[in-house]
Amino acid sequence: MDSVVLVNLVHESGFDYTIAHCNFQLRGEESQRDENFVRALAEEYGREVLVKKFDTAAYAATNKTAIQEAARNLRYQWFSEVIAGWDKPSFIVTAHHADDNIETLLMHFFRGTGIQGLMGIQPIVAERRIIRPLLSFKKKDLVEYAKQEALDFVEDSSNASDKYTRNFFRNQLLPQIREVFPQVDDNLVKNIERFNEVSVLYKQSIDLHLSKLVEQKNNEIHVPVLKLKKAKPLHTIAWELIKPFGFSAAQTEEVVKLLEADSGSYQSSPTHRIIRNRNWLIIAPLAIGAAQHILVGEEDKKVAFENGVLTFHCAKFNNQSDTNEAWLDPSVISYPLLLRKCKTGDYFYPLGMQKKKKLSRFFIDQKLSRTEKENTWVIESAGRIAWVIGQRIDDRFKISDPSKDAICIRFEKTGR
Repeated sequence: MDSVVLVNLVHESGFDYTIAHCNFQLRGEESQRDENFVRALAEEYGREVLVKKFDTAAYAATNKTAIQEAARNLRYQWFSEVIAGWDKPSFIVTAHHADDNIETLLMHFFRGTGIQGLMGIQPIVAERRIIRPLLSFKKKDLVEYAKQEALDFVEDSSNASDKYTRNFFRNQLLPQIREVFPQVDDNLVKNIERFNEVSVLYKQSIDLHLSKLVEQKNNEIHVPVLKLKKAKPLHTIAWELIKPFGFSAAQTEEVVKLLEADSGSYQSSPTHRIIRNRNWLIIAPLAIGAAQHILVGEEDKKVAFENGVLTFHCAKFNNQSDTNEAWLDPSVISYPLLLRKCKTGDYFYPLGMQKKKKLSRFFIDQKLSRTEKENTWVIESAGRIAWVIGQRIDDRFKISDPSKDAICIRFEKTGR
């Protein structure tokens, strides 16, 4: 009914338009009935109709998402593809109304959300070219218009089923709330308006905080740990900091924990990684984050990185037989050390040798697989490789005086 009213209003307003219909193939013959109805509707108005069938259930299973979310993703993706192929300026116009907005607000609230979720459905989403002209009208207004214009429509039988979250709010929760608060719909619509106004102030404040925290360095974001620790409210600012990089709200607490974590600790999103690098949090694309250089200070006793954990301590030289342990001469070490992945052109002087050897040649001699080569990290001191981790130290850093304390670095692999 909502969509039929929208088509009528767009038509009567004189716009050039095309009708688009998604057949999600979830209700058997009824889904086909809906498609046939839309085709007849387009013929009645003399307009072009676009119809696309989706295997929605298969998409939901493959992407491990709920049916309703799968349907939403599929339809908006298709709508965007359609208008992207047109030369003339075009928009996606949907029939969302005030009741939809109220339901969305409540679902976000009970699921857990920030200020963005409390803003409800937006009437215009410029970057996606979406317009929702009916958002200020209640369902009863659309029903009245449909009766007045004698508009025919068909209803989706699943709207009566409470197995979908939205339908539970629509059919069960809201009717009961209205018995206690008859004006709940008007009040919630007003609240949505207030939350949208509050969001303007919220964004101004967040932008001000982030402008003092964030340092852009090429395609990385650098955030000083001490400054972020002092930011108030910490969790809100941390969430707004990480949200643009694909992190979920649930990861905010783990990111805050990085402020007290060892250098090299990190959290990942599908696209980015946040790494604790001494006094900084560094946000980098995954391709860069995986190869991130990690500085190791003289005071650092434990450093986590992609392959595991390094522990540092001073002790009398024991032996150099364990490849997961490096005993280095402190007199030739310069801090900070640099922990990084090996790169093309790297060379070192393998223990026991007086000539340098490229790591690529060394890896061949050690019969390392390609994956093992790509995942090998090194410790560097003043531009010189001191240890190829898990393989061999550099001869220039070997213990010269066994009677004195040496620097022992221990490598432990983890499941990370």
